[in-house]
Amino acid sequence: MKRYAFYVDSSSCSGCKTCQVACKDKNRLPTGVLWRRVYEISGGGWESRGHAWVSTVFAYNISLACNHCDRPICVEVCPAGAYTKRPDGVVLQDSAKCIGCRYCTWACPYGAPQYDEQAGRTSKCSFCVENIDAGLPPTCVAACPMRALDFGDLAELEARYGQNYTVYPLPDPELTKPSLVITPHKDASRARHGSACVANWEEVRTQPDE
Repeated sequence: MKRYAFYVDSSSCSGCKTCQVACKDKNRLPTGVLWRRVYEISGGGWESRGHAWVSTVFAYNISLACNHCDRPICVEVCPAGAYTKRPDGVVLQDSAKCIGCRYCTWACPYGAPQYDEQAGRTSKCSFCVENIDAGLPPTCVAACPMRALDFGDLAELEARYGQNYTVYPLPDPELTKPSLVITPHKDASRARHGSACVANWEEVRTQPDE
């Protein structure tokens, strides 16, 4: 059985956020709700080496939406049964069933479910099921000018791009088994909790009290 997944080439992502804007426009998302977010990671500084100072500054971007996990914790914690997982791995949410408890927003390690303060409900990326069921790519994938996004069967993406599933600041993939393959930026190995940070945290954070 096919298991749909996203591919993100962090080494090619320019941080233009076309994917983010295209998703927001296509789904008519309200202010403050982003189903796809581009994280801006930066770190490094200046080091004294002998009689010189050397720059160790680095930066990269990672585009992230719902990862339609193999073990979706949103499905497990939702008391209203608003989340379902299709046989092809796509995790869907019925916002009409949402009671606004926000358990999913607290439980998801990727911050995929987005809470709408005005509506009092959560929503998230649907993998553009109406597109993929019609043989078309998700809107974010089609919009990326750098071709840094792709989608397809997880096994095929792994064969084409490798088997890397995480990069700073993402969590351990063993938590939920995300349907996500990543090509890390060349400087991603330098990003540690002590030497790197999310530069646009106010933009991408999912909880107002984080």
